[in-house]
Amino acid sequence: MAPEHTAGSSVTRALRVVEAVGAAGDGVTAKAIARRLGVPLPSVYRMLGTLVDEGYLVRLHDVRGYGLGYRIAELHRSLTDQVRPSVALRGLLHEVHTTARAAAYLTVSRDVDIVVAHVDDCTDHPRPELMRVGEPTAAHATAGGKVVLAALRPGRFAELIARTGLPRLAPLTVADRRTLDRELMRIRSDGAAIELEEFEAGVAGIAAPIAGPGGEIAGALGVSVSRADFAARRWELERVVRRAAARAALLPQDPERRAVSP
Repeated sequence: MAPEHTAGSSVTRALRVVEAVGAAGDGVTAKAIARRLGVPLPSVYRMLGTLVDEGYLVRLHDVRGYGLGYRIAELHRSLTDQVRPSVALRGLLHEVHTTARAAAYLTVSRDVDIVVAHVDDCTDHPRPELMRVGEPTAAHATAGGKVVLAALRPGRFAELIARTGLPRLAPLTVADRRTLDRELMRIRSDGAAIELEEFEAGVAGIAAPIAGPGGEIAGALGVSVSRADFAARRWELERVVRRAAARAALLPQDPERRAVSP
């Protein structure tokens, strides 16, 4: 066996061990991991020892098993730092949150994913449960995601959809390509995207594109509210979002930020 293949297999197996521990929760045993992964127990023990030494897992003596280590949290903090917008843009999102009385969020393109870069919310105006900062969003089911999808080149759009599919997440999720294509055409023409119980039951929202320095789409600014609230305040929310997106385009750009290519 080639050394490169051996190394690759070892790394892949170690990653599967970390994922198995994360899925099982604190206290999972080496034997349980070996059964789940179909890997010999001695190999699992060796990988567990290395992962504990490196901080990716911890040995929990009270429950006689393993749990995720704090190095995982450090990596997640690094990821959220990389996608976090500027102080000025975060301040604008907070202003949108308080003015619109709605959770305000920013989505951006990161390679072939559409990622939630920031959310400003509170207990009175919460974000959807599945909207997590630093993680890809179901772009076909969120207003902000659809705005960014509408700006992608055809090749990148096809690559993303082929990889993620169009899973049905809520009662009205757009789950077929033809309907989505028509929706994206409407968004390009109208300059805003709407979601109505597509991402989460009972939740609705609207988002508008943020233009980059060259006219390309740098991201999407959106709000999320209950469907009943959206029905009552749709035009108010749209005005706030459109104006905020236009203001966001005038804020200083982060030179490290890669915009979405049209």
